[in-house]
Amino acid sequence: MEGDCLSCMKYLMFLFNFFIFLGGACLLGVGIWVIVDPTGFREIVAANPLLFTGAYIMLAMGAMLFLLGFLGCCGAIRENKCLLLFFFMFILLIFLVELSAAILAFIFRENLTREFFTKELKKHYLRNNDTDVFSSTWNSVMITFACCGVNGPEDFEAVPRLPHLLMEETIPEACCLRKLQSREGMFVNRESCLAGNEIFQNRQGCYTVILNSFETYVYLAGALAIGVLAIELFAMIFAMCLFRGIQ
Repeated sequence: MEGDCLSCMKYLMFLFNFFIFLGGACLLGVGIWVIVDPTGFREIVAANPLLFTGAYIMLAMGAMLFLLGFLGCCGAIRENKCLLLFFFMFILLIFLVELSAAILAFIFRENLTREFFTKELKKHYLRNNDTDVFSSTWNSVMITFACCGVNGPEDFEAVPRLPHLLMEETIPEACCLRKLQSREGMFVNRESCLAGNEIFQNRQGCYTVILNSFETYVYLAGALAIGVLAIELFAMIFAMCLFRGIQ
């Protein structure tokens, strides 16, 4: 009976580690996608240090889970006590780090609000000054997502104009409609756009556009993170039970 229980525990251990392996692969894939994505998400990440750090943490955690899932599967099948103990200690460490990261993300969630981005835009944005990293990043985001400011063109009323700009320019040219949404795309009518003609402007704020674009992915990532934490917890329990059961 004890042998059957140990055998069952071994295969459950293998199953949960296989899910950890898959979860690590998913996190690794999402982390790589966020960092190298050419459609503009990496620009948003670069604009906020919290998101930038989070993307690399996700990448590192994905790689570690990928490796540990593989080691856990090997330890379970081969019934190697040393490998199982090694797996348990590292999966416990990862579990505590992920839990701490989730708590910190909840505590600092106000840094991702509409008000925070609006304040930062009005404080640091220098319009078409592409030598400034913050301004260049915001321009890339607005061009890529065909949006303007955080809430809309009205955000730039409080942004000072550069000395060489025409006084009638009400918004940065990144807010102007283009035939192709890229920096190389031709303007539909640049002069009329900068003069305030709304027909040739992107009127929707970037916060709403980006939130709508990535809302599905955010919920998916959250559900995936919860699932990974639950699987890690069960894997630790099975690893310790299997470790104690092996003679």
